[in-house]
Amino acid sequence: MMPNTEKIAPQHLARPAVVYVRQSTVGQVRHHHESRRRQYDLAARAKQLGWREVSVIDEDLGRSGASSVARTGFQHLVAEVGLGHIGAILAIEVSRLARNNRDWYQLLDLCGLMDTLIIDDEGIYNTRHPNDRLLLGLKGTMSEAELGWIRQRAQQGLLSKARRGELILGLPIGYVKGSDGRIEKHPDSRVREALELVFRKFGEFRQRAPGAALVPAGKTRATLAGV
Repeated sequence: MMPNTEKIAPQHLARPAVVYVRQSTVGQVRHHHESRRRQYDLAARAKQLGWREVSVIDEDLGRSGASSVARTGFQHLVAEVGLGHIGAILAIEVSRLARNNRDWYQLLDLCGLMDTLIIDDEGIYNTRHPNDRLLLGLKGTMSEAELGWIRQRAQQGLLSKARRGELILGLPIGYVKGSDGRIEKHPDSRVREALELVFRKFGEFRQRAPGAALVPAGKTRATLAGV
């Protein structure tokens, strides 16, 4: 959808447009190629809207928008906006930029102060306009709430599996989960033998006095590095 371009002024086009690309998890980066492609396509859209200089910030691929602490790309974006270097920010949706109101409203304030536009898949926004500011504020609030709902559903799913006795967060060394969901001993015989040796030696020396060596002098120590 091509939005109304009346809000784009010469002072916006005189500064570069920046496309912000982000996916929340490594799994999304590996498997959700179309979403990432759509985000990169925003660079061509910026040129259609009149920008000659367009850059892409994609340092935050695989990082959640719940906080800006680990998102160096977002931190760089905010810094560039604060210096007045950016004419417009493009993102496929505002949740790509931030999923908490602290980071979101900081960005909105800087965009209003430095006259930087925000462009998503639905429109062009100037945070100096009260209606645009209100709409972006609502979008940010919904984005943060959505993250809370996602976490709540995930937590409820874990609790449901736990009640059925099917929740497995991690298996002890030497056990694996089979294709049918059953817990089995590790298929590698070296792993099984190493673990059996540990328990056998523990049984042999558990009656020793505290501080006594677990391996008798002259005996070869077993290597468990492969376990």
